[in-house]
Amino acid sequence: MAYDTILVEQKGAVALITLNRPKALNALNRQLITELLSVYDALIAGGTTRSAVLTGAGDKAFAAGADITEMNGQGPADMAAFSALGHRMGARIETAPFPTIAAVNGFALGGGCELALSADFIHAAEEAKFGQPEVNLGLIPGFGGCTRLVRRVGVAWARELVETGDPISAAEALRIGLCNRVVPRAQLLEGALKTAQRIADRGPCAVRAARDVLLQTQDLDLVRANAFEMTAFGLVSASADSQEGMTAFVEKRPAKFQGK
Repeated sequence: MAYDTILVEQKGAVALITLNRPKALNALNRQLITELLSVYDALIAGGTTRSAVLTGAGDKAFAAGADITEMNGQGPADMAAFSALGHRMGARIETAPFPTIAAVNGFALGGGCELALSADFIHAAEEAKFGQPEVNLGLIPGFGGCTRLVRRVGVAWARELVETGDPISAAEALRIGLCNRVVPRAQLLEGALKTAQRIADRGPCAVRAARDVLLQTQDLDLVRANAFEMTAFGLVSASADSQEGMTAFVEKRPAKFQGK
């Protein structure tokens, strides 16, 4: 499908998704968010994507935030609906049957940071900046910034980032656990795609099950979390992929996973 604000390139089992509003620093307006939802719906329905990389067009921004020019002057009902749309976007990425790596090539502020947080993990260029500056506008994060950020970096850092609105460098984001690695910009996309390909080469049923356990158990106590994991372990062991993986290991050959 063709989109006005998103570019999609399929590289085997890896999907490269690019936010494509570079003149607006890839700001998240309703059209872009709606199209991004449509992209994920199509990839999920297609059933062949095993991992994805999400990045921004241009050399300045992953996404500089929500589109303030579109938001300005809207009433509470419209703003709440816009927040709900952003939350649907984050949930769709987070619960897709394949993982997403955010390749943050520049500014990831406000909604852009929240979008990156909905990915499984983040790789960042050395020039990248992260932040939740909404309080500077008299607002709060509306796309999951308060909720996902605290789970990623802990309460103290989430409070500082949200309450001051101050941005942080990629190096600081790495130090506090907001991103997984920082690399030169020229190496960012290639490295993220290589990581995505390594994931795509693993057992798809196992990757899906592991992601589900990691997502569903983060707020459970250890006893219930362990019970959830044990159930998932038993279920995934019944898959054809599991049998193929163990047989391939014994036979000392690469596994040929089918996602079944």
